[in-house]
Amino acid sequence: MPRARPPFPATHGLYGQPTVVNNTETLSNVPAILLNGPEAYRRFGTEKSPGKKIASLSGMVRRPGNYEFELGKITFRDLIFGEEYGQGLIELDRTVKAIMPSGASSTLLTEAALDTPLDYESVAQAGSLLGSASVIIMDNTIDVEWAAHRVTAFFKHESCGKCTPCREGTHWMLRLYEKISAGKALKADIDLLNAVAGQMVGKCFCPLGEFATGPVLSSIKLFRADYDARTTDGAKPAPAAKPVTKATPVKQPA
Repeated sequence: MPRARPPFPATHGLYGQPTVVNNTETLSNVPAILLNGPEAYRRFGTEKSPGKKIASLSGMVRRPGNYEFELGKITFRDLIFGEEYGQGLIELDRTVKAIMPSGASSTLLTEAALDTPLDYESVAQAGSLLGSASVIIMDNTIDVEWAAHRVTAFFKHESCGKCTPCREGTHWMLRLYEKISAGKALKADIDLLNAVAGQMVGKCFCPLGEFATGPVLSSIKLFRADYDARTTDGAKPAPAAKPVTKATPVKQPA
C-alpha cells in the first residue's frame, strides 16, 4: 500500500527492510556494467542519458514491436518511419496526430515533436517523459477523447483507493468521460474534467494518480476540438452578438 514519503522504500520498504524495485530492462544492464565497467556502458547514448533503451512501439504503425536503440541517437520520426523500426503508418495517406512516449501515463505530444531525439532530457524538454518508452502512435483517424477515455478507465481500475485525490479523481474523470461518450456533455463538462484532473496533480501518495492526469490534461490542451465535437453545444455556432445601437432621444411634447 502506498504511503507518504519519506522514508523511501530504498531504506524502509517491504517488511520495513530496504527494498528496491526496478523493471527487467534496468536489471538486465547491471551484469554488463559490473563485468565491463561503467565507462564501457557510457560509450553508448549521450552524456546525460547513457546506454541503450528498448522502445515498445505500438499503435497505428506498420510494424509494431520492441526495438533497441542508443539513447539520443534516433528520433520519434526514425522510430515510426525508419525501415529497421516501425516502417511508417498503417496507411500511407495518414499523418501522425498524437504520440504517447511512455504508454498510458504519457503527456501527449503532437507531430511537432517528431524530430525530438529519444533521450530523457530531450523528451522532457518537448513537454513529456520518455519513461518506459512504451511509444503509442495515433494517426489522424483517431479521436483523442476516445483514447483518453480508455486510459482513464484503466487507471480507475488500477487505483488502490487509499488516497482520496486518486480514488475520487479517477472516479469522477471516468464519470465525465462516460457522459461525453453518451453524447450528454456540455463544453462546461470538459472544463470540469480539466479542473478535476488539475486538482489531482501533486496530491497523490503514489505516481499512479499523477500518471492518470497526464493524458487527460494534455489531450484537452492539445486536442480540445476532439472533445468539443462530442458535446451538445460544441458543434453549434455561437449566436451572433446584437449590435449595440445608441438610443435616439425622443422629444417630449411641451
